[in-house]
Amino acid sequence: MASALAKEGTAVILSGRRREDLEALAAELPGEGHRVAPSDLCEPGAAKALAAEAGKVDLLIANAGLPGTGRMGEQSAEEIQRALRVNLEAPILLARALLPGMQERGEGHLVFVASLSGKVASPRASIYNATKFGLRGYALALRTDVAADGIGVSILSPGFIRGAGMFASSGAKPPPGMGTSTPERVAAGALRAIKRNRAEVAVAPMRQRAISHFALAAPSVAGRAQTGSAGQKAAQAVHEGHTKPK
Repeated sequence: MASALAKEGTAVILSGRRREDLEALAAELPGEGHRVAPSDLCEPGAAKALAAEAGKVDLLIANAGLPGTGRMGEQSAEEIQRALRVNLEAPILLARALLPGMQERGEGHLVFVASLSGKVASPRASIYNATKFGLRGYALALRTDVAADGIGVSILSPGFIRGAGMFASSGAKPPPGMGTSTPERVAAGALRAIKRNRAEVAVAPMRQRAISHFALAAPSVAGRAQTGSAGQKAAQAVHEGHTKPK
């Protein structure tokens, strides 16, 4: 996404936990004016401090996320709090801090990276689902609140992504037959959301998108369909991949 935006002439502020990685990426981006603002959004007050350091911002892409996987009872209270803070609280607080400047200028755009897991519940992911369902609801409501101010709000909802994200970092394989998308397609989806002020852009093969829409309409049926399915095994593999000792 940083590369796609830089190619469009955007001066990008890169944030993440590892300064060295951010600086290496900034040096590779086309154009000028790129800078880094390292932050660990797990920490209390980090979102507010990051917004202050960023200064004038015309576009926010809230993409930080933690997996929040496992059965309830397997996660500590601290792990639950961290997932809620990074996936849900931090995007809300970043938007709250950046909105006044956008409203004063009469323009801006907020992109919240949710997930198809914000539409359909999945095994071993109750906390992750909660954050993505919540983020999706927040963004849709916020969109109606700020439309008159000239500010766009979009949700970006990826499905299974190869080469990056939860499955790639855990070493697990997505459920067979579902298909995958790429980080480049996610970036293209983000640009489409911004340029067209789309309420939501799903980045996934048609099969995944159809299943997610069905699950919204019939959650009970969708839940039964996942019992004992390949999705259960994939979900367990993701959890084990993220919780095994490093």
